[in-house]
Amino acid sequence: MRILFVHPNYRSGGAEIAGTWPPAWVAYLTGHLRTAGFDDVHFIDAMTNDISDEDLAHQIEALHPDVVGVTAITPSIYRAEEVLRIASEVAPHAVRVMGGVHATFMFKQVLSEAPWIDVIVRGEGEEICTELMLAIEDGRWPKERHKIKGLAFRDGDEIVATAAASTVKDLSAIKPDWTVLEWEKYIYIPLGTRVAIPNLARGCPFTCSFCSQWKFWRDYRVRDPKDVVDEIEDLVDNHGVGFFILADEEPTINKKKFVAFCQELIDRGLPKRVKWGINTRVTDIYRDKDLLKFYRKAGLVHVSLGTEAAAQMKLDIFNKETKVDENKTAIRLLREADILVEAQFIVGLDNETPETLEETYQMAWDWQPDLANWSMYTPWPFTPLFQELKDQVEIYDFSKYNFVTPIMKPAAMERGELLDGVMNNYRRFYSKKALFHYPWRGTGFRRRYLLGCLYAFLKAGFQRTFYDLGKAGYWGPQTKNSVDFHFDETRQLAEAQLEDWEASADKAARAAERRAAVKAQMKDRSAQRTQDFKMPNGAEVRACGGSDQQMEDV
Repeated sequence: MRILFVHPNYRSGGAEIAGTWPPAWVAYLTGHLRTAGFDDVHFIDAMTNDISDEDLAHQIEALHPDVVGVTAITPSIYRAEEVLRIASEVAPHAVRVMGGVHATFMFKQVLSEAPWIDVIVRGEGEEICTELMLAIEDGRWPKERHKIKGLAFRDGDEIVATAAASTVKDLSAIKPDWTVLEWEKYIYIPLGTRVAIPNLARGCPFTCSFCSQWKFWRDYRVRDPKDVVDEIEDLVDNHGVGFFILADEEPTINKKKFVAFCQELIDRGLPKRVKWGINTRVTDIYRDKDLLKFYRKAGLVHVSLGTEAAAQMKLDIFNKETKVDENKTAIRLLREADILVEAQFIVGLDNETPETLEETYQMAWDWQPDLANWSMYTPWPFTPLFQELKDQVEIYDFSKYNFVTPIMKPAAMERGELLDGVMNNYRRFYSKKALFHYPWRGTGFRRRYLLGCLYAFLKAGFQRTFYDLGKAGYWGPQTKNSVDFHFDETRQLAEAQLEDWEASADKAARAAERRAAVKAQMKDRSAQRTQDFKMPNGAEVRACGGSDQQMEDV
């Protein structure tokens, strides 16, 4: 059976300005499928190779696949749907499969707007996808599709979701096939070397209201550090990788495993051959301040901190559980350990103003991270914060949900003014860094890395790809009132998706009412017990310590 995976051709001028990123998802899926005996697996990276729809159609037709599979994050969803529409025309007998975080939670939306999709894999893909492929190969598809957990599909006019599959419990069984990728095409611009995105753990125990990671992976699991380093050693030895970023939202959560991972890298001499970066939380930097130089010894050179917002009020909205002053100290600790630090700011909420944008710039310059990034608040449609703010959401063109396009319109600003304010922050921060810091601060690796980052910014700016400025028609403050983000206003939420949300909201509301009723009932019973019980002399019952206030019964 011939399986074809396609990575959709979607670009936004965001993360890709730093380089060409390898789509790790296909390596993990392909590796698991090969272990199960599938050896005729092909991959087309339409994004990296900038393949047009016409050329993609020719390539799919030439391969004659039995299955065509794609993945999609929210902004790439329409491009992924289009890949499968093309497949329906040139390979009509192939089963068309979609996976990824957007389709997992928005399957009713996806199947409503793209009925040519045969099936959606919901959740962690390796085991579900393998079970699905076995069913297709054995001729059990579509007759027995209701028996396979973790799927969604159309059955006549009805959209069906089977029971959720278990998360992958034995992560040691995950053996990615990195040979499926054309490694000479995946380059990290700041260092001019090949780049990879392996993962140490899956999931996140934190519940930031704007994030989907904790919902998608569900439970937090850490791989054996030796397995991960085996993987990295293979990437370095056999594929020429010189830099990697751990895909985890926060790989430092499990301190013991992260330390073991670093030690394993050191023991194998890998820090001399490969450098790496991570995303993590300010609180972990505080916790590990005495280990930061050890992490640097293991090859960790770049830490991206989710400082998120300058105003503490915003941190509270995001449920980040950090304090503003902690951000500055964490940045200082990293720089003292010779680890480059990038501060991430989220802007563009309803309460954003020119003054708050200026505040984030002033704080960024005061904190002195090596790099700073201002991301537009993007309300993923399957996160708690979206549910809270959905009455303010005006744009349902998910192709623009990319962290660089202002989906939310602040009450006191137009979207063009918001974009201009963010660009002003970038201009000032990096102009000062370029003139007074990068060429003169440090020597050797640090200086080369920072100048490489500056080159990546300048390259994207010159090509007008940074923040999609060319498409939006932004050329400076003089154009802020004429910017056009080209929102497709015909895009709306599907009725099936709205019904699903309403049902979930009703269920949550009923559960909250039940909890409140039980709490009130127990409080009443406690008060009644107090009333019924009298001291022998008729004195009033006193609480511990002599107070007349009883502890609330919960």
